[in-house]
Amino acid sequence: MGSLDGKVALVTGGSRGIGAAVVRRLARDGATVAFTYISSPERAEALARELESAGGKARAYPADSADPAALRAAVDRVAADFGQIDVLVNNAGIFVGGAFEDVSLEDYERTMAINVRAVFVASQAAARHMGEGGRIISIGSNLADRVPAPGMTLYSMSKSALSAFTRGLARDLGPRGITVNLVQPGSTDTDMNPADGAHAEEQRARMAIKRYGDASNIAGMVAWLAGEEGRFANGTAFTVDGGANA
Repeated sequence: MGSLDGKVALVTGGSRGIGAAVVRRLARDGATVAFTYISSPERAEALARELESAGGKARAYPADSADPAALRAAVDRVAADFGQIDVLVNNAGIFVGGAFEDVSLEDYERTMAINVRAVFVASQAAARHMGEGGRIISIGSNLADRVPAPGMTLYSMSKSALSAFTRGLARDLGPRGITVNLVQPGSTDTDMNPADGAHAEEQRARMAIKRYGDASNIAGMVAWLAGEEGRFANGTAFTVDGGANA
């Protein structure tokens, strides 16, 4: 028996990186896991087949988180296919860095559309299908609380919005028995920020533990919040960054 047996979870941007680790962990814990992807249907379907062959239940749904109508439709399809949504993990996100004066309005619009608006849209859509015990968990960043170097202004701005959103939504949905929390990873070894990348050493230098995190570390925190043991955590942020912000 898994801790999430009988639960249905939806992970946005779940075909790779932290999202894929969350999908694997929730499926391992017994949840039926739906996840969205925007590119590489082959990779998304391969992940679903991997979990199915291991005895889990997973299904991939194409949806661009920058498209509100497509995202709402994906949430509603998941609810129709499985009869419910118990856990939403807002994972999809992008990083646009560089000198502030070079950041374009298009960079701003796309960053805010995916990192902020999509969280609002998916949470609103999923909440309509949730009952007592529902969980909404967003993936933010430790850069929302501390910006250690130039070139991160837009990204940090977008991720900081999730803190207030999480607190406000926890108040709105708390009377229905739905919790809302935020997980803020630090440097995590993924294709977006590899542990052997060009800026990896300077990131390690800022950590109390001088090593990158693994995506499974973030997935473990998400699984705890999604499970019974995390039921009293609500309206707060959990930073998992090896002590970079300590």
